[in-house]
Amino acid sequence: MYELNDKLKRIEAYDPIEGNYKIRLDANESCFNINDIFGDKIAIAVKGLQLNRYPDPTASAVNKAFADLYGISEELVTAGNGSDELISIICSCFLEKGDKVLTLSPDFSMYAFYSELYELKVDTMPKENNLKIDVVKVIEYCNNNNVKAVIFSNPCNPTSLGLKREEVIRLIKGVSCLVVVDEAYMDFWDQSILDMVEEFDNLIILKTCSKAIGMAAIRLGFAVAVPKITGAMRAVKSPYNTDSISQAIGKLILSEKETLEDCRLKIIESRKELQSAIEELAVKYKKFEKVYDSVTNFVFIKTSAAKEIHSKLLEKSIAVRYMGSCIRISAGTKEENAAVISALDEILSGIEG
Repeated sequence: MYELNDKLKRIEAYDPIEGNYKIRLDANESCFNINDIFGDKIAIAVKGLQLNRYPDPTASAVNKAFADLYGISEELVTAGNGSDELISIICSCFLEKGDKVLTLSPDFSMYAFYSELYELKVDTMPKENNLKIDVVKVIEYCNNNNVKAVIFSNPCNPTSLGLKREEVIRLIKGVSCLVVVDEAYMDFWDQSILDMVEEFDNLIILKTCSKAIGMAAIRLGFAVAVPKITGAMRAVKSPYNTDSISQAIGKLILSEKETLEDCRLKIIESRKELQSAIEELAVKYKKFEKVYDSVTNFVFIKTSAAKEIHSKLLEKSIAVRYMGSCIRISAGTKEENAAVISALDEILSGIEG
């Protein structure tokens, strides 16, 4: 009988919330359905495709649209089937079996997942008690422990906190290893280092279309790095890793700068309103022990009642993310925010009553 190897036996599949809920605030998606705005244009773009032909292996048009949106050279950009594929490529090709990768905790779980999948040695450094990153400690650890790569999200998922631009630059300059900075949520903050990517030969910046840009459904992400790294990235990726439909829709939406900016600003305002309302609940109810100061599109809350709150919200057809001693709530529309605040008020009143 065929047996899975030990590595596969240990792996557990990613476990998103399943089921149909009226309000989905669990996955940090945009609250705007971009298809409602550009559906007709998308239909025309997709209708014009030759589906019997392979997609452009270089994804040149969507790379250019991305580069134009962020004001960088398209020669620095590699498109991927979501940031997950790009993380997988980095772990499998830029590092070798047994190499040491440093992750920070808490952070996005897929960094360690792909590292372990490709038989890298994962060291995890806990963040400070306030969930912030001590850059000096990270630099010292990398330099004293033969770390080959350090990877982290900035701003961070799930903590909602960010590391200032000068501190990220300090880290990159302070180590000789590869530094992978996942800026999936940077569209909601102003501390990106994207404009400085050409100054560092040990840096890869990851970007996504799944958050502020609102295209989670088509799975499109980008890696930005100096030409040497970009050339290697393009060489080792699958030849047709981004399909023609994703490329066509991506090119179209990424070119709609005014609409994207309007959506981005509205999401930030939505998160601010959600956070303010949750902070009011934290004053009213002791079970909300800490509401973190978010620079993302979600709010992160420490509470000993996380599991109970999560379960009771699901009963009300509201999905948020349960994370042990914390819950994470994505910013929604005004109506969705109001509904979750009303539900939380009722639930916390029952718990503390």
